[in-house]
Amino acid sequence: MKIIQAILDDEATEAEKDHFRENMDKCIPCIESYRLEKCIKDSLNNKIVKKPCPESILNTIISKINS
Repeated sequence: MKIIQAILDDEATEAEKDHFRENMDKCIPCIESYRLEKCIKDSLNNKIVKKPCPESILNTIISKINS
């Protein structure tokens, strides 16, 4: 699951991606988990409306980080 999550989050190394691709067809639970996780992630990305953070909130956050 760690490698599947890393791949879906685009954080996997090339070696991890290659290993997953080579072994994915041999592991039915891996294939099903990958497809399910990808479907969930894609659905969430399509449903989320991305809005910019208001500048007043951004300034408050920055001032709290700096203090």
